[in-house]
Order: sequence, then C-alpha cells, then structure tokens
Amino acid sequence: MTSLRLNTIKKIGILGGTFDPPHLGHLKLATHFAKVLHLDELLLIPSGEPWQKGTGLTNAETRLQLTEAAGVDLARAFQYLGIPTQIGVDRLEIDRAGPSYAIDTAKALRERFGPNSSMTWLMGVDSLLNLPTWNSWDQLLNYVNFAVASRPHYALSLEMNPQIEVLLTQHQSINADALEKSPFGRIYLDNSLSIDLSSTHLRNQLKSSARSEIASEQIPAHALEIITNLGLYK
Repeated sequence: MTSLRLNTIKKIGILGGTFDPPHLGHLKLATHFAKVLHLDELLLIPSGEPWQKGTGLTNAETRLQLTEAAGVDLARAFQYLGIPTQIGVDRLEIDRAGPSYAIDTAKALRERFGPNSSMTWLMGVDSLLNLPTWNSWDQLLNYVNFAVASRPHYALSLEMNPQIEVLLTQHQSINADALEKSPFGRIYLDNSLSIDLSSTHLRNQLKSSARSEIASEQIPAHALEIITNLGLYK
C-alpha cells in the first residue's frame, strides 16, 4: 500500500485570473475539473499586475481577499459534493514584482511540486483562443497541461487561428485520464460545461442600477458580502 502511494502522481489544478470579482463561473469550472481530473489540490491564483487587462482594476490585496472568500464557498461545495480536492489560494503572482505572466507562474509551481506532478492549467475556451497573445505562450506546455472548458458564444472550430490548430494537433488528448498521468504537455477539451458569466459583465452590472439584482447565483456569498461591506464596484 505504501509503495502504491509513493508511485502515485500528484495532480495539481491551477486556476488563475484577475478574480475582479470571483464569480460562480470560476467555482463551477473548478468543481467540474476537480471531479473530472481527480485533482489532489486546486490553487486559485489571483494575478498581481494583469498586463492584458488595462487600468481600473481593483487593487491586488482586495482581489486576494475576495478570492479567499470565494475559496471558502468552494471548499464547502467540495465537502457537500464529496470531492476530496484540497483548495489553496496562492499569492504567488501578487508577491512577484512586475507583470503577471503565466509562464513565470508555471515555472515557479513546477519547481515547487517537482518534475513528476501532473500540473493542469484550467481555462475557458476564450483563453485558449487568446493564448498566442500570452507571453512565451508556446513554452507553457513544457510545464503544464491545459484543461479547457467550452463557453457560450465561442466556437473553437470557427475561431481558432492556425497556431492553436497546430497546438491541438500536437497536444490534444481525447480522454481526461491522459492529463492525470502526464506531468505536462497535454490539452483536454471539455464540451460538457458551458458557463456564461464574466467578471467584466458583473463589474458593469454592479456599477449600474441593476446592482441589487446580483445575488449568490452569480457571485459566491462570502465574496458578495465583502463587496457589499467595502462598497466595491460602485
């Protein structure tokens, strides 16, 4: 029994983002892939300086606080659903000076978890389509796998450019099991999840007269409480 445990690959999920604010879409994606990939640990990583998002974002420490609050709700959901995945909120990108590049985070986490752990970056298909704009994007699969969830209004087959097409030809795996067994270098596309929520839309809604209509169906309860108490997004 001991030798089996020693030989088991540790499975780490990575969910990064501005989390400005965190929403139920983030939690649904995390829950789905925690189950599908049998993750041992899931890291929520709010970005420090999200270089592609422009100005006007909430400060990093407040976004970290919101992410931690969302993590509490996610942990309760995991407990209710019987999902054994451990949840962590990591300030890795917030503490790192300069723009938050996924490649730097992937390298740091690979060093932390070692060469044999399966590390999978969780994302929506919109992020995959936008991947060639990321810094050193073509190196990411040397450190992590990708688990990609479908989203409404994004048709991968119609919108992907030749670079993504080549990437999928070289790295796509039909079965999620391949990611569990591979430390890096695999892409799994999951069409069973379709989430139509975005932080940008929620920020705009919170700034409008529709603010009072936002409930825990869109933003996790603990995060929403902080938003209300601090008067954020007005």
